[in-house]
Amino acid sequence: MVIMGIQKPAWLEALYSQKFFVGCSYHETAKKNEKNVYCLDCCISICPHCIPSHRFHRLLQVRRYVYHDVVRLEDLQKLIDCSNVQAYTINSAKVVFIKKRPQNRQFKGAGNYCTSCDRSLQEPFIHCSLGCKVDFVLKHYKDLSAFLRKCNTLTLSPDFLIPQDTGEDEMTNETPHSTIVDSDEPMSWSSGSSGSENMSMAYSSDQIVRKKRSGLYLCGRSANKVSDEDMATSMSRRKGIPHRSPLC
Repeated sequence: MVIMGIQKPAWLEALYSQKFFVGCSYHETAKKNEKNVYCLDCCISICPHCIPSHRFHRLLQVRRYVYHDVVRLEDLQKLIDCSNVQAYTINSAKVVFIKKRPQNRQFKGAGNYCTSCDRSLQEPFIHCSLGCKVDFVLKHYKDLSAFLRKCNTLTLSPDFLIPQDTGEDEMTNETPHSTIVDSDEPMSWSSGSSGSENMSMAYSSDQIVRKKRSGLYLCGRSANKVSDEDMATSMSRRKGIPHRSPLC
């Protein structure tokens, strides 16, 4: 964009046009995918999940204040002279509005007002946003170069949280490991050296063994595989028919 014959830097022009706090199209299904970071080298807005791809670029965190986009004054001063721009304090940090905030006033009282938005300001400030100052400088000085600053490195603040990729999608696609042995083999009986009988049974996760007074019942998909011999053994354990004593 060209104003009064002077072209704005690419990063500054894109900072005005990019949309922030909207969902990232590259990470639609990810949590916390709002675009709240601006890459000065690529001139695009990115979300926290995009940061690993831009880790060697100059990154500027964008915050939200009163439904408007703001940046920390400390970070913005590394890029451009922010003198005479009114700053606001949120979370113990001073921030500056990026875009203009026009306000129509029919009557102006005493005090300072923004050079572009007619917004009431505290002394000695005369600009309510970065955009207002840029337009003022281009209109009166015809050149921005004296206000721009060289910045080769710009990193995010230490309190900025970058989500870690846990690979949940890959984990859900894998077959879960189970500590239960899955087998369809029926019960097998074996005798030890002492003559006592030992029972070894292989079971699956959907097989339930229940013991009742009347005998041994097997519930599950392998219940139909119980042999007749095993069933007879189970039935022999039941109590016999009671006999009455002979009459005297």
